[in-house]
Amino acid sequence: MSSALTDLCRFPIVQAPMAGGVSVPQLAAAVSEAGALGFLAAGYKTADGMYQEIKQMRGLTGRPFGVNLFMPQPEHAESGAVDLYAHQLAGEASWYGTELGDPDSGRDDGYDAKLAVLLDDPVAAVSFHFGVPTPEVLDSLRRAGTFTMVTATTAEEARAVERAGADAVIAQGVEAGGHQGTHRDVPENDGAGIGLLTLVAQIREAVSLPVVAAGGIMRGSQLAAVLAAGATAAQLGTAFLATPESGAAAPHKQALTDPLFVRTELTRAFSGRPARGLVNRFLREHGPYAPAAYPEVHHLTAPLRKAAARAGDAQGMALWAGQGHRLARELPAARLVETLVAELAAASTALSAKEEGR
Repeated sequence: MSSALTDLCRFPIVQAPMAGGVSVPQLAAAVSEAGALGFLAAGYKTADGMYQEIKQMRGLTGRPFGVNLFMPQPEHAESGAVDLYAHQLAGEASWYGTELGDPDSGRDDGYDAKLAVLLDDPVAAVSFHFGVPTPEVLDSLRRAGTFTMVTATTAEEARAVERAGADAVIAQGVEAGGHQGTHRDVPENDGAGIGLLTLVAQIREAVSLPVVAAGGIMRGSQLAAVLAAGATAAQLGTAFLATPESGAAAPHKQALTDPLFVRTELTRAFSGRPARGLVNRFLREHGPYAPAAYPEVHHLTAPLRKAAARAGDAQGMALWAGQGHRLARELPAARLVETLVAELAAASTALSAKEEGR
């Protein structure tokens, strides 16, 4: 690994920051304690909510950890399209006995307030999703001693990350669960994502930054593959979603390996932005009609998703998951890190043996 990442974690494993209550302090702390890099997800939280989780995290571990921020989103959604989608979801609200959310609940996710907290009380690493921070923001974090990473889904986006001055780029392949971290939401590009190994190769040739590979990685052998392709480390989300420390709802964890859920799909149904989740009733019925309107659709459907989770109804939840979800293991987070490291070592040894035998 690059020396900067080596200072943060013993092993080339980053736990993905999964927003919506999944990446809780208990999970991130267990991962960091095990020698990988745990991450908190500040997305959809207030600045104070983020700060309270950071305080809790520091009470659980003295090891380095990171915090992920969502970039503010430009206004581009058509209110008429959002209103039409709200009308379509009226039956869901009636079924779950709840009201639809206010689509105009905010676009910036408290970005400036969260940055102020992270500059006043720095953490070891900060990553960004849905765009690139300004060079001034990245420079301020660097001067505070924070390692910065930004998600990219194409080589062009990776170049923008490098120009802005980030310390590393997260190469997110189309296999990844949850939201694609595209810098601009262009509906015409839906379904045009790049597979992880191809993306890592393209980004490695495009920029000189360390690359953290993300998307569908569930086994140490896959970790070995992305490292062999030139990545410095790998970011795993779905692999940690099934751990007991994860804050994911029980129906979400169970659905990962339930034969009822046979595949994943990129959808705008729950948030208005492309995100990969297990195909369920809600996704099938509403995905084809969901507008390109993030975060309006996210705010609109939030009460529905919460009501479905309370009812234990996986068919109405956003079951975010990567393409490797069937490989999920219900291991404690520390044991999962240990297992991944052992698998990585075995794969590396086997590869070395093959090379020596040539």
